[in-house]
Amino acid sequence: MNANTSSASPSEPPGSANNPAPDPVADPVNWEARYVAGDTPWDKGCAAPPLTDFLARHPISGRVLVPGCGPGHDVRAISSKGAEVTGLDLSETALRFARDFPTAGSEIYEQGDLFALPKEWEGQFDWVFEHTCFCAIPPERRADYVSAVSRVLKPGGHYLAIFFLDPGVEQGPPHGANREEIEHLFKGSFELIEEWLPSSAFEGREGQEICQLRRRRP
Repeated sequence: MNANTSSASPSEPPGSANNPAPDPVADPVNWEARYVAGDTPWDKGCAAPPLTDFLARHPISGRVLVPGCGPGHDVRAISSKGAEVTGLDLSETALRFARDFPTAGSEIYEQGDLFALPKEWEGQFDWVFEHTCFCAIPPERRADYVSAVSRVLKPGGHYLAIFFLDPGVEQGPPHGANREEIEHLFKGSFELIEEWLPSSAFEGREGQEICQLRRRRP
């Protein structure tokens, strides 16, 4: 916790000129530097197998946001089915890689922070697809993450996620989670429609992931 050592009057609200608000939990990982250095073991060069399996069974249409999209493999997989997909990432280098791939449909890429999205994005998306963003952010920011994806979704919009339960590392990212934590975080804003263990996964991730389909509550 950051202590406020300002000498401002207690009557002045946090964030005023004389009483600056504490900084939010900072992300300790410099994702741009990782992409520049080529230190990206999470990039497998193709869309996540659980997403590919889902798309073979269920249509995803309308406007879709993919936070933490990296080079855009998942973005292109969804876009190829006819959806209008926006890939979001902090790293401009990752997005440059994404834009170097042939266009699969009507996808676009935006550099930005999920926790500081433009106001005009609020309530504009029919779907959010989650693959490697939730596990990459500091766990202290997971409630903020849920608020962010809830804000960008239309009422009744869908949230499709591949969660890491056990990433097999002592210290993240990726940070693992469990069903109880996920349910506690999402139950206020989202209803659970379906949960399943993926039948396919990247090598080394077998049995470490869980998929959920949720709907934003009106």
